[in-house]
This record gives sequence, structure tokens and C-alpha cells, in this order.
Amino acid sequence: MAAVIALLCCAGGGRLARAAEAAPSPAAEPGWLGDDLPLPLAVKTPQDIGFKSAAERQYLIFNLMAGGKLAFDRGDYTGAAGKWETLLRMPGLDPQVAQAVQPLLEDARARAGRPAASADQQAGAPEKAPAPREQVSPTPRRTTVSGTVAGGGPAGPGGAVIWLKRLDEHGPRPTPAQNQIITQREKTFLPHVLAIPVGTSVQFRNDDRIYHNVFSIAKPNDFDAGIRATGATYVKTFSHPGVVQLLCNIHATMNAYVVAVDSPYYAKAQASGAFTIHNVPPGRYDLAAWHESASSVTHKTITVGPEGHRDLAVTVGGDKRPAPFVPDKYGHKRQPQLGY
Repeated sequence: MAAVIALLCCAGGGRLARAAEAAPSPAAEPGWLGDDLPLPLAVKTPQDIGFKSAAERQYLIFNLMAGGKLAFDRGDYTGAAGKWETLLRMPGLDPQVAQAVQPLLEDARARAGRPAASADQQAGAPEKAPAPREQVSPTPRRTTVSGTVAGGGPAGPGGAVIWLKRLDEHGPRPTPAQNQIITQREKTFLPHVLAIPVGTSVQFRNDDRIYHNVFSIAKPNDFDAGIRATGATYVKTFSHPGVVQLLCNIHATMNAYVVAVDSPYYAKAQASGAFTIHNVPPGRYDLAAWHESASSVTHKTITVGPEGHRDLAVTVGGDKRPAPFVPDKYGHKRQPQLGY
């Protein structure tokens, strides 16, 4: 099963892994099913890599889903269960797909004389050997942390980024977010603030009818997308935690922020300051809050109980002084005679 999941992380190599215990089909599969990977899609740009990876993921989902149903219909219940169990282990699976497959999977297991799955297995978690009874501990309940940010000076609290770091034990590593896009439209970055877990790739897309040159000098996440025309895209992976100010080397009035956090528990405050962080296990955390108008990050120690933590009050500063000049992509003061 690990081979199937690993296939989702990169495009290329091998054939679709067959579900465990799947019996060989006595008849040829229909022509609309196939198991050859990688797909014969040309890769010439970084954008092609992302496109191909997404296409192969959907191709895999379709084949496991439909292949399991064909096996079920011909009476191969063990094979059907194996394919669908593999499908449900895929990370980030659409809940609608899981909801459609789960009843048929339970039926296939029953017809094959196999025991029903645990709650974790039904949710798509990898199967694990049961621990001795005295060592079994209940799965920590996932809770919600919510509250309101105040401050931020004249800009207000909207756009503050809040994240949690576990203090009483090592927390899980964050999983990179998918489909993160910042557009340039009417000489503006949209969104103005993007919060992401570290390791996430962000696509920068020019939706204006003019040229843009997105860049950042915030090391170690610095980059230069170069001059890009209408419809052009550029992908940057933010491999290090930190605040990354985005600028345009052609238009000095443009700015935005990517905030890469080393935590799976984070949120961006609404314009009112309200925020909610989901799926937080109980424990002690350092709550950190960043705002573009604050000269420093706010920190606060909180304890999340079994029922979560609500009505948190977080205050961010509004004391950050403006920079003496807007730098170009070399860090130099811009020359007014250049017209930007």
C-alpha cells in the first residue's frame, strides 16, 4: 500500500500498485480502464510538473474506484475490498468519493468473510498491527481553537496569521497545502496575505494586461520570478518557515506577504479579527500571532482541553515603522527616473 501512496508525491515511475489480495481478473478490463503510469504528458516547465502530478492522481483515483466496482460486480469481493481500501488511504481524498465507496467496501468485506474495519481504517488511515490490550491508548480527540485578534493599528486586525506549536511533546510535521495561488490583478496581489504550512508550493499568476516581476529578498525564501506577461505563471516552494514580503520590480506600490509556518495548526484572521483553528489535539501550545503592522510576533501560552479552547483574546501591535524605501530585487533603492 505504501507504494500507492508514495506515487501521489511525485510523477513518474512504475505502474499503478494493485490492491492487496486482489485476485487476477478472469477477463480483460474495459478499454476505459488502464494502469500505466506515468501518463504520456510532456513536461517542459515547472507548471507542467504540477499539472501532470494532478492528472495522475485523478487517474489513479478513477482506476481504483471503478476497478473495485468491476471486481465487486463479477463477484471478486476480496479484490474489490483491496482496491477500495487502497483508495481510502490516499491523503486528501475528496470526502464525496470516500462517502460513495465506504458502504460498498463494507459490503465487499462482509461477502469476502473479512472483519469490519476500525474507525481509523474507515477514515483512510494505514492499517497497523494491534498493540497488546494493556498498551492501547485512545486516539486523542481533535478540538477547535478560536478567538479574536485585536490591534493592528490603522490597518485593523484582519490578515493576522495565528499558529500553534506543541510545548509538551513533539507535534506532527505539517503537510504542504495544495492549489495555493497568488494572482496579480490591477497592480495588486490577491490575496494580500497567504498563510501556508512550510513546504507548500505557491503559484504566482499574472492576470493583468501588463508585465509584472514578482520577487522577494526575504532570505532564505528569497526568489525572483523574472518579468512575466499576461497569463504567465511561476511556482515557488517555501521550504523554510518565515514571513516573506512579496514585491514587484516594475510596480513599487505592489506588496503582499506569504507566511510559512512550521505547524499544521494555523489560521488567518478575518477582517473582524475572528479566527478558528481546526483539528487541534489537546495539550499545551505556544500561540504565535503575526501582523504586517506589528514590529514583533505576539506569543501566548495556552492549554487546549478535551473540549477545545474558545474566546481567546489575542492582541497584535501596530507599531511597525515603514521602511525608508521600497527596494528593488537587488535590495537597492529604486531609481525614480525608471518610471516605476
